[in-house]
Amino acid sequence: MNKLNLTFALGLVALPFYTVAENEPIKNSLNQIGIGISDIDIQKSELSGFKSIITQQGVIQVSDDGQYLIPGRVLKLKNGTVSDITNTPLLYKLNTLENEMIVFSAKNEKFVITVFMDISCHYCHKLFSQTQEYNDLGITVRYFAFPRAGLDSQIAAQMEAIWQSKDKKQALIQAENGILPTEFKKPNLIVKQYELGIQYGISGTPSIVTDKGELINGYVEPQRLLDRISHKE
Repeated sequence: MNKLNLTFALGLVALPFYTVAENEPIKNSLNQIGIGISDIDIQKSELSGFKSIITQQGVIQVSDDGQYLIPGRVLKLKNGTVSDITNTPLLYKLNTLENEMIVFSAKNEKFVITVFMDISCHYCHKLFSQTQEYNDLGITVRYFAFPRAGLDSQIAAQMEAIWQSKDKKQALIQAENGILPTEFKKPNLIVKQYELGIQYGISGTPSIVTDKGELINGYVEPQRLLDRISHKE
């Protein structure tokens, strides 16, 4: 494929295109501090003069000249509200895994959240038990597997069994009602979900990602969550 056709193809999927030369200062700086560049993804940043760098460990911001690096949270202030945009670049990647989610759709959908959950987590149970309440408020809830003890744990094997079920939504409902899978499965389907959670910096569950890409750590009751994501709070 020639350069013209490549640029056109990238434009069709709305991905930013940068020349090798443009990114060279960033790559050189990352190499110098020991961050391998083979597995990174460089995207446009909301911060003027910066690029968002997606690494296996999470998202960092690096200036176009490679001289400045922001490793932590990036907060956006707009119209009197504060939103965490640190992980916004991961939203595209998250949505490519939509077919792997267990989804409970709102009839009158206004917002969509994605919840990283663990079937052994108390507050995940609490959030899941209120799924219908979120739906009634117009919030579609999508679930990802994030076994807190890691992919080698028994919980991971049980969650893999749920996600491999013919009716995974019903399997999750049963698990949340105490009927856990009796057959353990080696993690496969849930691996990408778990790795994405690591990139988001998730260490506990539940963790909620809004449809704008903001990460909210912990359980939030339905009405308060609606107020927050609609910026009434």
